[in-house]
Amino acid sequence: MQPEPHASYAAAFAPALLDPGSEVPSIVTGPCGKSAVTCYNVYRNNVTVSLIDALASIYPAVQRLTGEDFFRAMARFHIREIPPTSPLLFDYGRNFPAFIEGYEHAQSLPWLADVARIERAWLDAYHAADSTTLSPSALATVAPDRLASLVFTVHPATRVVRSSYAAVTIFAANRGTAAASTIDASVPEDALITRPDADVVVQLLPPGGAAFLACLMSGCMLAEAAAAALEDEPEFDLATNIAGLFEAGAFASLTSGDAR
Repeated sequence: MQPEPHASYAAAFAPALLDPGSEVPSIVTGPCGKSAVTCYNVYRNNVTVSLIDALASIYPAVQRLTGEDFFRAMARFHIREIPPTSPLLFDYGRNFPAFIEGYEHAQSLPWLADVARIERAWLDAYHAADSTTLSPSALATVAPDRLASLVFTVHPATRVVRSSYAAVTIFAANRGTAAASTIDASVPEDALITRPDADVVVQLLPPGGAAFLACLMSGCMLAEAAAAALEDEPEFDLATNIAGLFEAGAFASLTSGDAR
């Protein structure tokens, strides 16, 4: 089967858009068959600027931390290395945190990639499917000898981002308009991202909370998740973590693991 004419044209037209060193495709012509190099370069620039603007809207804290000029230069390199694969602009930039981690000129900001991961998780939580949140009263219906085998289904918006740096505090200080205070960036922090109502919430998980929730998200029973959390953090407090996760709207439902 022969490709549709417009598909063939697009396949020839698009690849050079994000590579300023590429020649203008020969199929691009102006009136009367004249060269359209200038017009194509204008379109090429507009595409790049649109993608940079999309990244800036997804990662505002990262841009605030680096400054606009640095951010836009970094974003331009990212766009050339990893072009979009989806027509949805909000879906672009999933690889940006990993790109930042390896970006030569960002090595003096080792926490920047994790801040970007929190921002990406924020957007994904915002676009996640709607669901009711599980009420703490649901536990009251479970017999004490069944608690250990409970399996929780997390809310579709629930996300966890672990960091060796104070990424949650840095994110919070730079996502809004308030001036940032002095932060000890070397303190490890784990982020919980939820959307209990209409608004996305990012908060700091207590010690062991990230390991606990990650295990629950993978299908572990409550006892298994608690054991994983205690291995990760000997001071893990099960009651505090369960209460905090319910309050944050992290869960959608629960079942008994005995039925597996």
